[in-house]
Order: sequence, then structure tokens, then C-alpha cells
Amino acid sequence: MSDLKIPYVNLKAQWESEKSELMPIIESVLASGNYVGGEVVDQFEAAISKFLGCPFCVAVNSCTDALVLGLAALGVRRGDEVITPPNSFIASTAAIVHLGATPVFVDVLPNQSIDPNLVEKAITKKTKAIMPVHLGGRMVDMDQISKIAESYGIAVIEDAAQSIGSTFNGKLSGTFGEVGCFSAHPLKNLNALGDGGFICFKSHEMAGEVKKLRSHGLIDRNTVEKFGYVSRLDAIQAAVLTFRLTRLSATIKSRRANADLYRSLLNRDYVFVPDDDPREQNSYHTFVVQVDHRDELIAHLLSCGIGTAIHYPIPIHLQPAAKFLGFNEGSFPVTEKQAKRILTLPINQHLKEHEIETIAQTINSFYGG
Repeated sequence: MSDLKIPYVNLKAQWESEKSELMPIIESVLASGNYVGGEVVDQFEAAISKFLGCPFCVAVNSCTDALVLGLAALGVRRGDEVITPPNSFIASTAAIVHLGATPVFVDVLPNQSIDPNLVEKAITKKTKAIMPVHLGGRMVDMDQISKIAESYGIAVIEDAAQSIGSTFNGKLSGTFGEVGCFSAHPLKNLNALGDGGFICFKSHEMAGEVKKLRSHGLIDRNTVEKFGYVSRLDAIQAAVLTFRLTRLSATIKSRRANADLYRSLLNRDYVFVPDDDPREQNSYHTFVVQVDHRDELIAHLLSCGIGTAIHYPIPIHLQPAAKFLGFNEGSFPVTEKQAKRILTLPINQHLKEHEIETIAQTINSFYGG
């Protein structure tokens, strides 16, 4: 809402801070006449590969496509099973379903991360992959997930859509498994001006396969080796992302400082804020708290000119599209309880300290604290 005193996101402020540097970059791409693929996209892939320390990165249209193509590269097909949590954005599960595979949900921990102990219990002979989701930038315990996957010979594909720059034991999100999938949607910490995504691979063969699949399966202008998709990152988005990658560390530093300030100000008697595991460094794509009387609090904050969001109020297993999977209320009690209590507060890097103080004070006063 444009009249909010403290909006949930502030992309206008980001543009104002960047436009003097970014406009010449955009104009250069427009002047080149090369808008799809080409050198600018290659440069972005090289830059993100260097940042992640990942040998092969492929730019695509979105993280949804990254997940579909990443799963396909792992050989996930009809009849296979992929283990994943039910509290992610719908795209995590949709990618599995699009390939004819079956999502196998397991519940989550109090911090909303997939419960590794439940992962092992969910493995069957049909399990083809484990898809942990680093929700909001919080790292899953990848040591446990990796050990489980290795012991059963199962591939790991990380849904790192929201966690670019997050680390676990010093290792970057998206680089633990065979495949790491990222989003560059405008709301992400590393954001394009529209949809965008990229995939991190350890395997040259898989990266090469996906490079063909993202462009109809063409191996040259006139030869189709296998039927593919259309999932190309355009040159303007690649140029914007290459520029914004240089600012990512500063963006994450600001968001982490904002999270620390929230923690010091919010009344923890009423507001549950999951603490960071000492092994993880959270990039804070979102700052999610859990509260009672959540909807009343949202209305109160809105009346005070403060924008918020919920990620996500309806778990995937209870979505109309997921009815065929046969789940009901009570299937995943931790996820369902959290869905009624989670609230995402503004965390963007353009927030001022006094704005965070205002948000915290408004929440505390709502609960009488």
C-alpha cells in the first residue's frame, strides 16, 4: 500500500539508490540489440559461479523452472518420490508434481526448517531425492541431511530460492547437494526487475543438459536433441543481477543488523523469534516471528501504517491443488500450528533504526508489554 508509513518492502528506495549506476548498464544492453542469451548472460553465470564457489551455474527464467530442470537433471521421473516440507511456497511441490513424481512431506522444527529425523523415516525404495527448503534464508541442518542422503545413496536438491548468501558451517546455501536452485524475483535479496533464477551444479554433464533443456532442447539453431522448455534469463535481468551481486554482501549485513535489533526490542514473552543456530548465518530474506492473535495484530499494525506479510498462511498439503495427495488437517501438526501464528515483519535493507523501533514498540504495546 502506497500510504503505509513503513511498507513491508521498499523497492522504490532500492531503485533511487541505484539508478545513477544501473541506468547506463540497462541502456548498454538495449543499445546492443542482444536481449536473449549471449555474453551478458554468460557474464552473470560466471559471476554467480564465482560467488557461490560452484563450478557450474545456469541462468533460467525463475526458481520454479530451476527446480523443475534441476529435478529433471537428477533423473526424477513419474513414480519417483521426493521428500520435502509442506510449509514452503507452492513452487517447491509444484516442480515435483510437474515431473509426475510424488512429493513426500515431512513436518518441520520450531524454527520452520525441515526435521532431519523425520526425513530418514520417510525414505522408501522410491525416494529419488531430498529437497530441503532454506525458508526465509534460514539454513536447514545440512550436515544431517547430507549424511542421511549419502547413507541411502539419494540425491539432494536444495530449494535455495530465499537463501542466497546464507551459510551453514561456513558453506554457502545451494552448494551442499548435487543441485542448488535460486530465485532472483524482485522481492529476493539478490533481485532482478522481473522473474529470474539460476541453478548451481557440481556436474558438468547436468549443467550442459539443462543449458539445452532451457532453450527447447536445441543443440544448434535447427537441431533439437530432445524436447525441452523455454526458460531463458534475458540479458537485461542478467546485467541487473551482475550489478546487484556486487551489493549483496552489504544487503545481507544490513538485514542481519535489522534482525539483531528486532531481537533486542521485541518482548519475547509474547513474540517467538527462533534463535540462529551458531553454525548458520541467516541472510534474512524474511524475518518471521510467531505470535498469538496474529490476524488481530496484523490489523493493528496496518492501522498504524505498518505493512507485514505471511509466508505462508495455507500449508501446501492443505491447498486445493494438493487434494489428490490425500492429506487432511492434522497431517503435519507443527506446520499447521505455525501457519496460524507466523508473521513476517519488514526487514529490508532500507529500513531506518527508528522504524524498527516503532514496529517493535507497536507490537509490544499490542500485547500490553
